[in-house]
Amino acid sequence: MATLPNPLPRLATDPSGRSLGLQLPPGRLLDMTDDGPHDEPLLWLADKPAGPGTWTALGAPAARAGLLPVLVETAGTQGGPADWDLAPDEMSYPGDHDPEEVLAEYWEDDDWQDEELGDMLEPFGPQWPGLAPAGKLTVDPGTRAARAADELSGDQTQSVFPSPHLALVPARRSADIPAAIGWTGPVNHDDDVARLCAVLRSWEDRFGIRVVALGFDALLLSVAAPPTDLAEAEAVAAEHFAFCPDNVAQGTGTIRDYAKELIGETTWFFWWD
Repeated sequence: MATLPNPLPRLATDPSGRSLGLQLPPGRLLDMTDDGPHDEPLLWLADKPAGPGTWTALGAPAARAGLLPVLVETAGTQGGPADWDLAPDEMSYPGDHDPEEVLAEYWEDDDWQDEELGDMLEPFGPQWPGLAPAGKLTVDPGTRAARAADELSGDQTQSVFPSPHLALVPARRSADIPAAIGWTGPVNHDDDVARLCAVLRSWEDRFGIRVVALGFDALLLSVAAPPTDLAEAEAVAAEHFAFCPDNVAQGTGTIRDYAKELIGETTWFFWWD
């Protein structure tokens, strides 16, 4: 994967981040991958769970220093990022992939062209329907991301991302965060998460998404320009199905029913079995 200057090594001798214009709470640098320690830290992880306001207080100034915020689960059945099989050296670069070509390839997978599964694709058919039109921004994407982060970190009852902590990742844009750390959550769908990040980049441009949270195999996005009617939602739902078939195959059962849940929805959740 193509890299950019990584500010994280400076935190080894300056844990508060003052040299970067930051005032960080206690935290630690993580560099462990499935092949052993990486040559540079992959992320900074706060020691304490995030709370409402954490994203804005730490994430906004960190972004100016080249570090982008994301919440990560730390108490799931697979532990936290220090326990995951991160593989940054096995990922390509998101900018090297065309998002529509990636989605079309997923869509045309033989598994979904079986006649018995054909109903799942309704209202579409075996041929890739193309990208959905861009949505209309209803709020600044950064503001929407902060709200989603506050809702997640303020809900002590949610179990999808247990005990989320704030992480800071050296990345060009929010969509690149999974590839930057070598996240392997969707490995059963694609072992090069940079291809999925290419789609995330396209969703950044068309729907104002931001990567808000990562679990071992789960992803939460904030959405600043969600679909507003069923036709728009069905077009988006087709992309979601290609991106993460489990959302439909292990959920509503059809793209049409799944689309109904997307109308006006300001967060998108994905989970890969």
